[in-house]
Amino acid sequence: MEFNFILTVIFLTLVYLLLHTYIIYPVLILIISSFYKKHSIKGGKQFPEISILISAFNEEKVIENRVQNIARLDYDFNKLEVIVGSDSSTDKTNLILQDLCKKYHWLKVKIFKNRRGKAAVLNDLVNDSKNPILVFTDANTTFKKDSLVRLVKHFSDVQIGGVCGRLILTEPQRGFNKSNKEKTYWEYETFLKSFEGKMGMLMGANGGIFSIRRILFDEIPINKPVTDDLFITLSILKKKFKFIFDYNAIAYEEVPKEIKSEFNRKVRFAATNFQTLLIFKSLLISKNLLLSFVFWSHKVIRWIMPFALVLIFLINILLIGYSEIFLKLFYFQVIVHSLSIIGYFLSLLRIRLPLITLIFFFNFTNLALFIGFFRFLFRKHSYIWESTPR
Repeated sequence: MEFNFILTVIFLTLVYLLLHTYIIYPVLILIISSFYKKHSIKGGKQFPEISILISAFNEEKVIENRVQNIARLDYDFNKLEVIVGSDSSTDKTNLILQDLCKKYHWLKVKIFKNRRGKAAVLNDLVNDSKNPILVFTDANTTFKKDSLVRLVKHFSDVQIGGVCGRLILTEPQRGFNKSNKEKTYWEYETFLKSFEGKMGMLMGANGGIFSIRRILFDEIPINKPVTDDLFITLSILKKKFKFIFDYNAIAYEEVPKEIKSEFNRKVRFAATNFQTLLIFKSLLISKNLLLSFVFWSHKVIRWIMPFALVLIFLINILLIGYSEIFLKLFYFQVIVHSLSIIGYFLSLLRIRLPLITLIFFFNFTNLALFIGFFRFLFRKHSYIWESTPR
């Protein structure tokens, strides 16, 4: 009886963590953030001197559009430099960039002969930059015309160390597997980021559109792979500066066409997220208890959820004879996981049934986290990877 009671307590605790990270925390962060004033800047357009940094590898399909998109932005280009680092690209990326340099005086290109990974490239680009505000973006990202102004205007407030824009994911018109619910998941993430940003505690910038003060940049580790945008965000929060979110500084990116590409991306980031967690473990119990609460609720509990789900299922089996409710919960889990398997086969056939697809994508995401953890544990993850197929 005592053993079953202990198992019940563990089971209920794990179920609470599941509900907390996905349902309870979003409600709590909405309530807590309501006590914070929305950050606002008085006055008209402001054009601080900025450096836009892009790490690129084999981006011939998108790099010209990316540079031309920047050229169309509403900004004073006498106060702007764009530095693109080509990480030993083997396609036409380098040639395209060299031609574009002849057209745009503010564009600089660094071509690296040896492939070293995004972190090493970004470190070098930061060292080569000359302006006090850094803007990080990707080769496949597109900014809305006024996004840059909206993003960097907040730095007139000395307490702000970083600003993240809103990344909107779009689905390809052709060849897209609609079982990929990353767009739906990202909208949920954006909801969380908007309220965390209001508190100045954004838990992970969007890699496609964010900016920081150059003086606050810490060199990104290259000996152990980390998630670069998360590393930069946490390093600034650790310095007790605010990291906010501007909902109207908008950028766009396409999600991968194939569900397999999305899965590989999630596995890769799961592995680097665990490595990043080790570096910032002091934030788990910091003097700023609210920051620790946000870190645990949004990130850490989410990352350990695959193991919680396995334990919930196994403990449920042990408790079937303890109470009828556990028998019903067991049946419920079997049905959910069965629907997830059905969802997988439907994804292969490119058939989408909304509820089944959502259940599949949830388990799909947690499986990626599970595999990513063991890649991290056995050091099978690398700081160099291929770009997601465009």
